[in-house]
Amino acid sequence: MKIEFVEGNRIRLLETGAAYFPALLAAIDDAHLEIYLESYLFADDHTGHEVAAALARAAQRGVSVRVMVDGFGASKFPHIFSAPLNAAGVETLIYRPEVARLEIRRHRLRRLHRKLVVVDGRLAFVGGINVIDDMDTPRQVPPRFDYAVVVEGPLVQRIHHAARHLWQLVRWASFRQRLPKPLPTPPRPAPDGNMAAALLLRDNLRHRHDIEDAYLDAISGAQHEVVLASAYFLPGRRFRHALALAAQRGVRVIVLLQGKVEYALLHYATQALYGSLIAAGVRIVEYRRSFLHAKVAVVDQDWATVGSSNIDPFSLMLAREANVVVRHAGFARELRASLEQAMARGGIEVKLEDLKKRSLLVRIANWLAYSMVRLAVGFAGYGASKEFGA
Repeated sequence: MKIEFVEGNRIRLLETGAAYFPALLAAIDDAHLEIYLESYLFADDHTGHEVAAALARAAQRGVSVRVMVDGFGASKFPHIFSAPLNAAGVETLIYRPEVARLEIRRHRLRRLHRKLVVVDGRLAFVGGINVIDDMDTPRQVPPRFDYAVVVEGPLVQRIHHAARHLWQLVRWASFRQRLPKPLPTPPRPAPDGNMAAALLLRDNLRHRHDIEDAYLDAISGAQHEVVLASAYFLPGRRFRHALALAAQRGVRVIVLLQGKVEYALLHYATQALYGSLIAAGVRIVEYRRSFLHAKVAVVDQDWATVGSSNIDPFSLMLAREANVVVRHAGFARELRASLEQAMARGGIEVKLEDLKKRSLLVRIANWLAYSMVRLAVGFAGYGASKEFGA
């Protein structure tokens, strides 16, 4: 897959909700034509209600506002937010609503994991930050450590098209009705900066491997350094092999991972990969200051990506995801410096001698967790034994 970069963009890095939500709320309050918002989580907390109130205000002044959330991640949204938002004129859709059954089906693992907002076709937000108060981290030091970008320039047109397309698709699937006559497509945004950037999507049709392939191409072409941060990290053989080969040819490879136990199954499954990666020369750093929720990477301080996709089978093979890739030295250096600071403040590097000290019980837990994830991926029909073998 060849990435189609668009020139002439201005892209700003937003670190944690402290930077993201003020920018998002200001953009919503400044909207004149339309807003698309997609989120995996839409929490019943201060931030969720603040964003909902801003969306309602926009709809009441005549802005077309369309909100789509995931039926599993935002399972409380229909009961808490849908009625007041609809009453204000906001259109809402639930992506794959959860049903009150115990049966497990493959399609229930395919979630909307994108975090994407488009305002008036002129401004877009893409990243890993959900609509949730990231200072509310029970028993942990806040905030959740995450990133998003705000995009201005020609790339916004592609992000707008992606949001509108998914809205039309889900609306038809939900109600078997066509959309009302669409609003006029906003004019193509004029060049607003000097950054080349691309939008990468992952779905179950035409773009099943786009995000993973972009990572693999960047890693295989790396000459000096790969720094990757992923909240959930369980790559398949191709990805692990690419990281190992890069390290073995002298590239400095650092993988920043979640050190806190948030989801025990993924946490212990990920640790099952530490030994082989470290032995190949890959440096593993666990972030233990707070919850790591980032999904970003920098290669050779020239190529960078920020988005919603983790490096695990659920993101790379099942969920709808969206990442922005930026080719710009200044942006890459800024993201690299932020990751370096995070590692200095809250990172602990894992060494081979640390792994040797693990108890037998922990090693068994690692093996069992990894095996269970492979079974889950195999159940979803994605060839776990072939791609996710140890």
